[in-house]
Amino acid sequence: MSRSRQPPLVTGISPNEGIPWTKVTIRGENLGTGPTDLIGLTICGHNCLLTAEWMSPSKIVCRVGQAKNDKGDIIVTTKSGGKGTSTVSFKLLKPEKIGILDQSAVWVDEMNYYDMRTDRNKGIPPLSLRPSNPLGIEIEKSKFPQKDLEMLFPGMSADFTSENFSASWYLIENHSTTSFEQLKTAVTNLKRQASKKSEGSLAYVKGGLSTFFEAQDALSAIHQKLEADGTEKVEGSMTQKLENVLNRASNTADTLFQEVLGRKDKADSTRNALNVLQRFKFLFNLPLNIERNIQKGDYDVVINDYEKAKSLFGKTEVQVFKKYYAEVETRIEALRQLLLDKLLETPSTLHDQKRYIRYLSDLHAPGDPAWQCIGAQHRWILQLMHSCREGYVHGLQGTPGLHSPMIDLDNDVRPSVLGHLSQTASLTRGSSFQSSRDDTWRYKTPHRVAFVEKLTKLVLSQLPNFWKLWISYVNGSLFSETAERSGQIERSKNVRHRQNDFKKMIQEVMHCLVKLVRGALLPLSISEGGARQHGGWEGKSELSGQWLAHVIQTMRLTYESLTALEIPNDMLQTIQDLILDLRVRCVMVTLQHTAEEIKRLAEKEDWIVDNEGLTSLPCQFEQCIVRSLQSLKGVLECKPGEASVFQQPKTQEEVCQLSIHIMQIFVHCLEQLSAKPDADVDTAHLSMDVSSPDLFGSIHEDISLTSEQRLLIVLSNCCYLERHTFLNIAEHFEKHNFQGIEKITQVSMASLKELDQRLFENYIELKADPIVGSLEPGIYAGYFDWKDCLPPTGVRNYLKEALVNIIAVHAEVFTISKELVPRVLSKVVEAVSEELSRLMQCVSSFSKNGALQARLEICALRDTVAVHLTSESKSSFKQALEALPQLSSGADKKLLEELLNKFKSSMHLQLTCFQAAAPPMMKT
Repeated sequence: MSRSRQPPLVTGISPNEGIPWTKVTIRGENLGTGPTDLIGLTICGHNCLLTAEWMSPSKIVCRVGQAKNDKGDIIVTTKSGGKGTSTVSFKLLKPEKIGILDQSAVWVDEMNYYDMRTDRNKGIPPLSLRPSNPLGIEIEKSKFPQKDLEMLFPGMSADFTSENFSASWYLIENHSTTSFEQLKTAVTNLKRQASKKSEGSLAYVKGGLSTFFEAQDALSAIHQKLEADGTEKVEGSMTQKLENVLNRASNTADTLFQEVLGRKDKADSTRNALNVLQRFKFLFNLPLNIERNIQKGDYDVVINDYEKAKSLFGKTEVQVFKKYYAEVETRIEALRQLLLDKLLETPSTLHDQKRYIRYLSDLHAPGDPAWQCIGAQHRWILQLMHSCREGYVHGLQGTPGLHSPMIDLDNDVRPSVLGHLSQTASLTRGSSFQSSRDDTWRYKTPHRVAFVEKLTKLVLSQLPNFWKLWISYVNGSLFSETAERSGQIERSKNVRHRQNDFKKMIQEVMHCLVKLVRGALLPLSISEGGARQHGGWEGKSELSGQWLAHVIQTMRLTYESLTALEIPNDMLQTIQDLILDLRVRCVMVTLQHTAEEIKRLAEKEDWIVDNEGLTSLPCQFEQCIVRSLQSLKGVLECKPGEASVFQQPKTQEEVCQLSIHIMQIFVHCLEQLSAKPDADVDTAHLSMDVSSPDLFGSIHEDISLTSEQRLLIVLSNCCYLERHTFLNIAEHFEKHNFQGIEKITQVSMASLKELDQRLFENYIELKADPIVGSLEPGIYAGYFDWKDCLPPTGVRNYLKEALVNIIAVHAEVFTISKELVPRVLSKVVEAVSEELSRLMQCVSSFSKNGALQARLEICALRDTVAVHLTSESKSSFKQALEALPQLSSGADKKLLEELLNKFKSSMHLQLTCFQAAAPPMMKT
């Protein structure tokens, strides 16, 4: 259905404020077409339709009802326009309450009657003459806690009818935000009330004078009316008659209300008794309130109530109060035990521990709960550490090597430790490490390393709170101010007495941590009894150097974290000793693993020779040592407070011997390679770099190495090791602060030189003996006789064969290493010259032709190998020539020179290898 008019709109109300039942005039637009059109009217949410009087479409008169809201809109609803709106609002004021004994010049509206029995102000007698607002201004209750006001005004009261009334307390409680101007108004009101009280009833007469005049006029009119009517109908005086009527009414009223007034007096007496009981209901309800608050966990409320009850009724002599106070003490004792149990319960946060200690301190619990908590926490930490070991040991025994615990990289307390290990490991591992492991090796933590990680994480999660709890115990911050003042002297004595006990607790935790780590990683460093309690890791292989370095880093971070708590260094000395032992063990294990790796280097020899006659073996050896030392860089580095790994002479000697052992192992590998059977040599990738014409093509034909060639390659490697590698390694040892480097170098060099000399002699023996052995048969081939021979026509074939064999040695050595040529050929020439000298000295006599032939051949050999002559070979050639007769004629000398030149010319190509760096031939 459509409406024909606009919705009502209220634009004004007069008055705009007042108490309930105030008559107001509402003005606006479209307020209805008549009384029947008005179907709704609300002011401040209260329906005022019953009192509404429609005057016109723009005016309505009504009375304001008892609304719940203090301020609200005026909403008019009509049939024609529907529910309207309002642009103004009405403020509802609270009516002034009038006491039953307050004097009033007018009739009191019973709706505003002030019944003291229903008044919510506790502790006020029912017949009190106290006005509700003595200052006559608006009351604004403050938010100051009642407990703080009681402490600020001890023994005083905010009740102005009390003997201990405190005006300051009353103003703080009721007018803390009142302005100074309003307080001035309040003073004026007080003065006015005082003047009214001094004037007595006259003040009320003055204030209600008009009311008295109206009453007098009404009484006079009644008298005249009654006199006019009673003169004719009533005998006697009308006033007398009226007095009799009033007396009878009074007597009848007294008779009717006598029982009611008696019950009223009895009710007043009962009410006074109830008020007394109400005054002490705090004590009577306290046992039940304590139980309820304990269930809710409001321990602060319980403690405050207990302190209040103790101060009020702790020394009472009233039996009823004693009985109820005893009930309170029983429940408080149960609370003490409950809080103590919660305090000693583990695990628990430091915040909860401090809170329970303060509660127990406020409740004056017997003993020292804070120290009991410290002891319980200490036992809990030790139990956690041993449980951690048992869990890992049992897990190890249940599934050995299959399901090793992994480090939780997301939740670990020190995630950078493993990351640091991963980065350094990738730098310090060469191809030999990577060949047997994939990229996931760094995340597969060994069982014992995971145990150390978990153990240190556990200690670092528990010990800081344990230490902070002790610090709070020492400085008294665990206790409330009241408890601190009462027990300060006694607690200071306890602290001095228990400092040594707490120090023993910390040391016990440190010793337990160290022994558990030693049992897992250094089982030989603990006693047999300690091994049973802290060990249980039997049958596990030795950890690698990388994981030991990781454990060392973990322990260092643990030490730094504990130092940050300002724990004295003497309590952490055992951890420093453990770190030192782990560092020493890590050095030993790393060197031992390095020795094992170097043993396997012989298997990696590929026999590929570079331009300098070297294989990759010396470089691999040096790289292996460098990687090993690089992995020990962080271990050997001394952090603040740490001692050097090499401070103990025993450690120095062991490290020196291990280093020497590593060098000697490599020397032994070289010896094994030199003596390796031909069938065991893999030459599939053999390559030679020869700049000269191929004089030893057989190497490329069958692609195999002879024992002589392997000897040469090993000899070449030995020379490089002696000149470079061993010296470089000594520098690396010195760079990492190794001790006894001179001894390591001397012993290693001696072993290397011994091997070099032995291999060199073997090679010379293999090459020189066939050449030397072929000289004597060649000289006397064809029944040659030095006494009876033809004139010389040239150098005989035996010498040419010997030179060809020497050239073959030259080619073989030159193919492997150019630097070995002088050393090898000089020794071969020495052997040949010595044999030739012996043969010449064994001849009894020479003919002229025989002497010339011998001189030709000796000079030809000497001049050919002149570049490789040594003092020994020169002496041998000299002795050979001295054994011959001297040339007497110039013709013989000329013939000798011609034959020498002919020999050199005919074998020019073969002799080129001897002439490359040789000086011009000297003539004899």
